[in-house]
Amino acid sequence: MSYKNLKLLANSEEDLRVISAHLQDSITQVKNIAHLKKNRIFLIQFNRFMWEDIEKGVFRKNRRIQSVLKFDNILDVFSKNINQKKSDRFLDFLAIETKCLSDKSYQIKLNFAGGILIKLNAEIIECFLEDQGDSWETRNKPKNIFND
Repeated sequence: MSYKNLKLLANSEEDLRVISAHLQDSITQVKNIAHLKKNRIFLIQFNRFMWEDIEKGVFRKNRRIQSVLKFDNILDVFSKNINQKKSDRFLDFLAIETKCLSDKSYQIKLNFAGGILIKLNAEIIECFLEDQGDSWETRNKPKNIFND
């Protein structure tokens, strides 16, 4: 069975909610997070659970795919509860929150399980989510309050 790779662009808070929903229950490692300060780019590579395929029937296999989340026009990056010396540590993604600030810039919060937070200050919202390569089957379906 062939799967289409997802490519999403976000230029608004509403668009970021769509990307957040697609990233729910994704996993990453600390070593897969990068802030290219000089280029004003922030990147995270995820193993994304393919929730968009859930409607294809009860017999569909659970699948994951590598995805890259990229933010442009990033002014500052702050983190909470991330030990960068433990680069192999896995992080479970929960959601993206945004807030427009008084100077018309944006605060973008990337929330992870365990109280882990990455906060981005962005000049504007310019975000891309793109799947990379082929998906693979996984035995485990993430469990959370939103699904059975």
